[in-house]
Amino acid sequence: MSLKILAVDDSRTMRILIQSALSEAGFEVDVAEDGVHGLEVLGGIAPDVIITDINMPRMDGFGFIEAVRATEKNRTTPILTLTTESAPEMKARARNAGATGWIVKPFDKEKLVSVIRRVAA
Repeated sequence: MSLKILAVDDSRTMRILIQSALSEAGFEVDVAEDGVHGLEVLGGIAPDVIITDINMPRMDGFGFIEAVRATEKNRTTPILTLTTESAPEMKARARNAGATGWIVKPFDKEKLVSVIRRVAA
């Protein structure tokens, strides 16, 4: 069975890289350009895993994670942050918001796929 992934990132290049890497691994990938758009897309799909950037316009990753966790439908969906941020306080803030894991950009394709499979299990 193919896993369904929602990837939220304001960088068009990152969305393309994530979509390409995960599609090659056999995942079905939906993308959104920021937290607001991510919530709109999320309304019409049921992803197995959500990946989000932190620094985005309109709604950042922290707000997006909190909004996702506030919905019954996605309260337990694994959420991975994929960001250039690496400060411990940022990781703690993401964890407190409800993030499952943290991956620093640039990402290693095999590691990303492995982490997704692990958190989706």
